[in-house]
Amino acid sequence: MKLIQGNEACALGAMRAGCRFFAGYPITPATEIMEWMARLLPPKGGVFIQMEDEIAALAAVIGASWGGAKAMTATSGPGFSLMQEHLGYAAMTETPCVVVDSQRGGPSTGLPTLPAQGDVMQARWGSHGDRPAIVLTASSVRDVYEITVAAFNLSETYRLPVVLLLDALLSHMRENVELPEVAVVDRRKPDSVEAFQPFGSTAFQAFGDGPPLVVTGLAHADTGRPRASDGPNLERMLRRSIDRLETDREAITRYRAIGLDDADHLILTYGITARSAAGAVQQLRADGIRAGLLELQTLWPFPERLVADLASRVENVVVPELNLGQLVMAVRAAVGGAAPVRHLGRADGRLFSPEEIATAVRAGAHEVSRA
Repeated sequence: MKLIQGNEACALGAMRAGCRFFAGYPITPATEIMEWMARLLPPKGGVFIQMEDEIAALAAVIGASWGGAKAMTATSGPGFSLMQEHLGYAAMTETPCVVVDSQRGGPSTGLPTLPAQGDVMQARWGSHGDRPAIVLTASSVRDVYEITVAAFNLSETYRLPVVLLLDALLSHMRENVELPEVAVVDRRKPDSVEAFQPFGSTAFQAFGDGPPLVVTGLAHADTGRPRASDGPNLERMLRRSIDRLETDREAITRYRAIGLDDADHLILTYGITARSAAGAVQQLRADGIRAGLLELQTLWPFPERLVADLASRVENVVVPELNLGQLVMAVRAAVGGAAPVRHLGRADGRLFSPEEIATAVRAGAHEVSRA
């Protein structure tokens, strides 16, 4: 048992997952991840580089991954915005890597030291084009450790950049935790580099491990050679990567459930807000209102079937989040009118109290009873 900061837990999780390269640029509230990686990597033979900006940071991470290293960067909202083109490049080149975004109030410089959940849609849709996306989040220091490892595991399994969304409060809070042993997925190498096509497989050939490679952001054949005027080939590439996630959607989906078996009212949330939501469930249950909590730890791919099934069994759904309406759009689409969906949003850098969330549930229950 040890008192650990959220950002420290992220760095420890990365090291546990086998990360051996970190490139980044200091930015509140993610800087401690960078500082910890600077301490932890050299003794393990890893490489730490402070880059000139966030664009260069993710470029270096992509290059390190193709050099054979598990690689990561960490940033906050403004830097995450700068990384979007390279996120698209990593998706196009099927590059495994991890990007941690500790969210703060925005847009622009915004509220550097206060928490927010305003990067949810950017994490999914920020890069142009149709691309597969895995986006995870956490609500405790122990979660940060475990889900950082999961982010690396998923990036290696599906050969994709994976985004982990934290926030200013979770990054800086400290909790007494015992870090568990967590299974690690190693990079899968091709059985035969001579016959291997570098794209089209979840196996990965690093530079120098076989025949010369061509890695380009242009649409390309499975050999890597550009096919920049072949539209059907690009769609085939994109569908292949997206279909990998669709096939394994249930295995990718991580969530925590409280009181859902008999719930009449569903609170659906994620990240730091889930802690207050759990308190709201306790308050409501004490008052005889059967509320339940679904805490999503996988935001994308969005667990549509899970949400639709739960919505079909409850009277109303409340979605609290520290923004003015982002994940609630996906929730409403999944619910499809099966139950009323009430959004509870704020962007003032303050957390919701359990009482505020409980009040929203009671209001929704009252509206249902009057209908």
